Amino acid sequence: MSALITPDQIAHEADIVWLEDPADLDYVRQVLDRLPRRAGVPAFHRDGRMVGYAILGPRAKASRASGTYRRRVFWLAPHDRDRAPTGAYVSGAPSEAVDPRTLEPKVPGHKTQRSEGGPPSEAMRELGITLPKG
Repeated sequence: MSALITPDQIAHEADIVWLEDPADLDYVRQVLDRLPRRAGVPAFHRDGRMVGYAILGPRAKASRASGTYRRRVFWLAPHDRDRAPTGAYVSGAPSEAVDPRTLEPKVPGHKTQRSEGGPPSEAMRELGITLPKG
């Protein structure tokens, strides 16, 4: 799925369930997965860990072709900044990264300033994270 998620793709979300405290994360990866149910913990088959997921409301319709629902899953890879602060994303973020503080049901979320290569975001400042000089 594309990293850009639009409001119409998530219009039937009822809630977001966090498995980890989003206040401890300056970004999460978001993706739309095809899942067999509207609610419940989805299966996770990526290299990394799931940190949250969306629950759909009763009006969400399954795909006629596959019988699955499009639900957002929030996750982090082993090489993301939370586990590897001096690694690949020391001064950037993956294309699908969004600031978890901007996520709500039916709201796609916004990229942090850091993911765009700019100055530290408000979330970074709150967490005490600083960019390396260079």
